[in-house]
Amino acid sequence: MNLKLSITLCLIALGSIFIVQNADIVELHFLFWKIAMSRALMFIFLILIGVAIGWLLRGQRLHEMQKREHIAK
Repeated sequence: MNLKLSITLCLIALGSIFIVQNADIVELHFLFWKIAMSRALMFIFLILIGVAIGWLLRGQRLHEMQKREHIAK
C-alpha cells in the first residue's frame, strides 16, 4: 500500500472517530434561521461544502491552465 493511500485511510478513520464522538445536538443560527442538528451531521455538511469548493476551484484552475497552454501554442 502506498504512502498517500495509507495517510488518506488514517485521516478518514480519525475523522470518522471524531464525528461519532461529537454526536451532540447543536443549534445553528444563520441570519434568520435556527436549525437544530447533530454536531456530526454539521461536520459532514461542512466537509462536503469544503470538498465541493475545492473541486470547483480546482476545475477553474485547470480550465485557466488549459486556456494559457492553448494561447501559448
